[in-house]
Amino acid sequence: MIALALALAAAPHQDTAALDKAVAAFAGKSIGEDGGPRAAIDGRLRLKQCPTVALSWRTDAHDAVVVSCASPEWRLFVPIRMPAQQAVVARAAAAAPAPAAEKIIKRGDPLVIEAGSDGFSITREGIALADAAEGQRLMVRVDSGKMPVQAVALAPGRATLPGWVE
Repeated sequence: MIALALALAAAPHQDTAALDKAVAAFAGKSIGEDGGPRAAIDGRLRLKQCPTVALSWRTDAHDAVVVSCASPEWRLFVPIRMPAQQAVVARAAAAAPAPAAEKIIKRGDPLVIEAGSDGFSITREGIALADAAEGQRLMVRVDSGKMPVQAVALAPGRATLPGWVE
């Protein structure tokens, strides 16, 4: 039991100070400055060591930086300090509803699911289990006794399998 505790205590953890520097460099501003991280990442976090950390903006408003690791899998959101005027604009943009895309397939509509490329094609008939706009995914029942399949709406009455292009 003591050996396990010592092994866990010796396990390497991600250096949060290094993450702070990376986030500040990504944002282009230091911690506490307008446009920089609001505060340092909590040093008490015990994240597993990551060989390659990825940084990206959470949204187009640049209100937070996403710090993530693919293996081992973990992710942090670091809020960005925004000038008062920019914060008002960002909140307004986030609160504005996105225009709803027109639904070209309605729940219960009969569909033909198509997939193929040069030289072959396959089609299957099914029933839409949800509404969908062009390019949206939906579930389609192809046989009454089997699990539904996922499809991508192309046009009224037409869909394709994810990963296949028209």
